[in-house]
Amino acid sequence: MLIMKNFRFNKKYFASAILLFFVEVVIALFIHDKFIRPYVGDVLVVILIYCALKSVFAVSKLKTALGVLLFAFAVETSQYLGLIFTLGWEHSALASAIIGTSFAWEDIWAYIIGFLSIVFAEKYLNAKHQNSQSC
Repeated sequence: MLIMKNFRFNKKYFASAILLFFVEVVIALFIHDKFIRPYVGDVLVVILIYCALKSVFAVSKLKTALGVLLFAFAVETSQYLGLIFTLGWEHSALASAIIGTSFAWEDIWAYIIGFLSIVFAEKYLNAKHQNSQSC
C-alpha cells in the first residue's frame, strides 16, 4: 500500500529522465574518450535514475537521491566482487553495460558528484520556485 500511496506521475521529471536516457545512449554509442564516457556518463546515470524515480513516486527528494546513491554504490560493489563473472554474464553486452565489469574508485566519485548535483539543483530549483511564488 505504501507504493500506491506515493505513486504520482510528474511529467517534468519524466521528460528529464527521457532526455538523460537519450544522452546516455549517445554517449554509449558514439563517445569513446577517456572522460565523457566513463565519468560524465556515471554522473548522468545517477541523475537519470533519480529523475526516473521522481517521475513516478512522490518521495522525499533527499531520500530518493540517497537511495539512488546507495544503489550506485551497490552496483559498483557488485563489480568489485565480480558478480557479472559469477553469473556468467560477462559476454552479454547488455549485462556488461548495466552491471559493469570492473570496480573503479573514480566511479564512486562520479556517483557522489551526481548525487551532489541533484541536491544542489533541487535546492536551487526549490528556492527559485519559492521566490517566484512570493512575487
